[in-house]
Amino acid sequence: MASSDTAREVPDARPDIAASWRRAELAGVARQGGFEHLVPGAYDTHSALLVGAAPVLEQLEEGLRGTGYSTILGDRECRVVRRWFDDDRTRAGFDSLNIREGASLLEDVVGTNGLGTVVETRHPVVIHGAEHFSVALRRFSCYGHPIRHPLTRRIEGVLDVSALVETANPLLQPLIARAVRDIEQRLLDGSRASEKSLLAAFQAASGHTRRAVLAVGEDIVMCNQAASDLLSPADVALLRVLADDPPEAGESTIRVSLETGRAADVDVTRVAGARRGVLLRVEERSTGPHLTPRALSTSVLMRAPAPTLVHGPPGTGRSTRARELAPLPTKVLRAATALLDGESAWAHELAEATRRWAGSVVVDGIDLLPDELLDLVIECVDRRNRPQLVLTSGPVAELTGRAATLAGTAVVREELVPLAARRSQIPDLASSMLADVTPNGAAHLTPGAIRALTAQEWPGNLRELRAAVVHAAERRSTGGIVVADLPERYQVTAPARPLAALDRAERDAIVCALRAHGGNKVQAARELGVSRTTLYARIRALRISDW
Repeated sequence: MASSDTAREVPDARPDIAASWRRAELAGVARQGGFEHLVPGAYDTHSALLVGAAPVLEQLEEGLRGTGYSTILGDRECRVVRRWFDDDRTRAGFDSLNIREGASLLEDVVGTNGLGTVVETRHPVVIHGAEHFSVALRRFSCYGHPIRHPLTRRIEGVLDVSALVETANPLLQPLIARAVRDIEQRLLDGSRASEKSLLAAFQAASGHTRRAVLAVGEDIVMCNQAASDLLSPADVALLRVLADDPPEAGESTIRVSLETGRAADVDVTRVAGARRGVLLRVEERSTGPHLTPRALSTSVLMRAPAPTLVHGPPGTGRSTRARELAPLPTKVLRAATALLDGESAWAHELAEATRRWAGSVVVDGIDLLPDELLDLVIECVDRRNRPQLVLTSGPVAELTGRAATLAGTAVVREELVPLAARRSQIPDLASSMLADVTPNGAAHLTPGAIRALTAQEWPGNLRELRAAVVHAAERRSTGGIVVADLPERYQVTAPARPLAALDRAERDAIVCALRAHGGNKVQAARELGVSRTTLYARIRALRISDW
């Protein structure tokens, strides 16, 4: 579907809906089919959002009993963290689409919806059945409302109230807006309580000691006089990085090298009741720097190396590979955060992360950043003293403007090709993914299942393969996983007459070109160096469908 046709396919084509459809189309979201690729991920079951929202939602849901409505709460990353259903048909509908706790409902994953579209537009949205980009969602009508923290004004989550199309009622909107205001007030109260807990812990730790003590919370840093005398601003910035990954319980000790070149031991303790709060007790050592594998340094004098770029289509494992290449400690800055928290907050995080000289900063998705933020990253590249920069993006050939300029600074580049172009790796990848979800090794893939997986096109790349493997593991947790255990759409094996190696290579090249140009056969033919007539002929001969 061409972008110019999008608005005509949206009933009444409201501007927000038409724009959402264009975004979903550009992201490659499928119009037809279910959401087999949705894989629930981990989320914080004790987050401030869930704690603050639970009493409000319980009261709201009590009032919705008998109406057929459902509520879905999403966090700032658009993951479902809570569901409630008054109607069994609605619950069954969401379950059949894999919309469960931990699933991501971003627009580039499922298209127009009451959570993802709110995250994109940053204001309330109403989406009636046929206005959903995905046909599978058109049986529902949704109303989504952002939840903002009253102090930071960041979007902390989204509340969505949905119902089957025939039972939707627009009069509920004021009720939902009131519920959101109540949740926001509870977030404010929770922040104040968190700061009180952090302050009490800091006072108790620093009252009778000569050691340097810092207390770091989500939006606050406190330090005693000993810490002010011992630590430079660069040291404090480095220690804040430690606070981003505190121990789950108890205490851990990490050796660091201060800006003076002297070694210090840092005891890191999580503060109960303080949101992302930790206590840092710093003690300078009389010996010189002793760097362990987790040791950190702020005294690197040599010029930082040029950035490294990991590029390829979505789903090929760019983010994972970038983290593997990044030296510890690693700070990851995602382009999506600039949308969720605002460009100013993202710029502040970049400044804090690049103020230290050791470790690395991963900028994930440079092709999705606005020009203003790209300029800041480009400025960081030119600094003499900074962490190692590891960048990720879509295919380099598709980058334009400042994103292309930034990519050009990367001397080391690693391209990740689509899964369809590396079929020989699929058996090992699928077996490794199965081992992750069945760690006792009780299940294995039979040769038939491996043949079926290898025969697929995998437009969703590694994410889609993992979703298929997880589905199969849920069907059969022990013994041999057979073709019938795979999702239905993956049970079709290769064509009756297997393609020769040369034909398969040609088929993969054509599929990659079509995918790169959004199905535009004229542009794909130009890239492949053939006429459009020849391309059509080869598409038919090689049995390439869906294009």
